[in-house]
Amino acid sequence: MNTTTLGVAIITKNAALRLGQCLDSVAFADEIVVLDSGSTDATLDIARAHGARVLQTTDWPGFGPQKNRALDALATDWVLSIDADEVVSPELAASMRAAIAAPQAEVYAVDRLSSFCGAWIRHSGWYPDWIPRLFRRGKARFSEDLVHERLVFEASAQRLAGKLLHYSYEDFDAVLRKLDAYSGAGARQRAASGKSGSFGKAVARGAWAFVRTYVLRAGFLDGRAGFQIAVFNAETVYYRFLKLALLSCQGEGSARREAADQ
Repeated sequence: MNTTTLGVAIITKNAALRLGQCLDSVAFADEIVVLDSGSTDATLDIARAHGARVLQTTDWPGFGPQKNRALDALATDWVLSIDADEVVSPELAASMRAAIAAPQAEVYAVDRLSSFCGAWIRHSGWYPDWIPRLFRRGKARFSEDLVHERLVFEASAQRLAGKLLHYSYEDFDAVLRKLDAYSGAGARQRAASGKSGSFGKAVARGAWAFVRTYVLRAGFLDGRAGFQIAVFNAETVYYRFLKLALLSCQGEGSARREAADQ
């Protein structure tokens, strides 16, 4: 008799919009942990109503460290890490169950298809998007990055059939919120590694982000949404380097004040 167990790790903050659909899609798991960082909407009620074990934190260490906290809360044989705005398709669910029942690898990658304001995106650098998400516990962990974290592991990942549906940007309010959040986190992450920014660098990097997304990654084939994504990428990079320049100036100002006080 197969006693292999599967746990699902999800981090949340004000994720009520898609969380119920997300949890319904992973109901086949043996355990679901939702690690929340201060939701003020119905996120916690939805999680508990779906049988998830809810944990809460009062700090925010960044996406990578927070996801590792959720992993550490599970004791199952296998772990699936997904976001609260992602939904496992029935075909992918069947693939996952088959994979852990007769493992051929330690880590499995899923085919993620993302939407932008209601449109499914198949170019713009968004697709194909094979990402490792299912793994034997202890064989993988997330990087410690504040944003754009990645799963770190040694073995090669095997691909699974089926789609992971990612409702990444529901509307333009979400686009603007994420633009501000991602550009700020990216700036802080670069500042921590000793990098600096400038207005010129912000303009040049932002322009290149647009060209890369819209032309080189065929964003024009995604129609209006492709153009909007290219602009979004350009603005995110532009503001990231502007914020990095501001952090650099603040750091230099603090250093001068400390030197003057000595």
